[in-house]
Amino acid sequence: MKKSNIAAQLYTLRDFTQTAEALQSTFQKVSAIGYQAVQVSGIGPIDPQLVKDYADEAGLAICATHVSWDRLKNDLENLAAEHKLWNCKYIGLGALPEEYRTSLDGYRTFAKEISAIALTLQEKYDLQFVYHNHNFEYERFDGITGMDVLLNETDPSVGIELDLYWIQAGGAHPIDWIRQVTGRMQVVHLKDMAIIDRTQVFAEIGEGNMNYPEIINVCRETGVEWYVVEQDVCRRNPFESLEISLRYLGGLL
Repeated sequence: MKKSNIAAQLYTLRDFTQTAEALQSTFQKVSAIGYQAVQVSGIGPIDPQLVKDYADEAGLAICATHVSWDRLKNDLENLAAEHKLWNCKYIGLGALPEEYRTSLDGYRTFAKEISAIALTLQEKYDLQFVYHNHNFEYERFDGITGMDVLLNETDPSVGIELDLYWIQAGGAHPIDWIRQVTGRMQVVHLKDMAIIDRTQVFAEIGEGNMNYPEIINVCRETGVEWYVVEQDVCRRNPFESLEISLRYLGGLL
């Protein structure tokens, strides 16, 4: 991990990215904090050229995205063109569509559909699809978790973008899963888990109970390229939360 490989997930700042003017200001603030890259997710309907211009202006690379399932199914050519414009290789899906979540058959259907899309992205556009998990993928159906299906029954062109908080929340072991996806995870989502009043809460990295020194070591060993800081809910100003996480990660370089 190098500082240039640590990115801020814009979903954390979604309340500050809904207009072009707000996005431009947010990019400047993210750069001033010390980030050199972002993942584009949760922003408003902003012209892709402006997104690129404002990122370039702030000196930020766009390392990955989260896009809608509808666009992956129905707008792949335009999606690919946007990612080429942004010099961004990794196209992500932030969550499994709800209609696939209730059974093994649902997960298996999705695995087939996303494999076809990922292969097209790879072979036609030289882009990489990555799937981002939550905790519901760790529900068991006849002893098999949905995440097992997504790992074992998808084409290898389907990348896995593990969210380590949600693995912990799903009752699984983040480090075990990092090792399981060796070779298929170029982008990882980092956030910490704290306990307040006997309740799990999102925390800045280093402010919770997850073993981040060891997590980062295993990510290095398995070839992770981008370390993306995300916090779904912040208990302080989100920019301050991103700064705290970056400062902690800087101590692990």
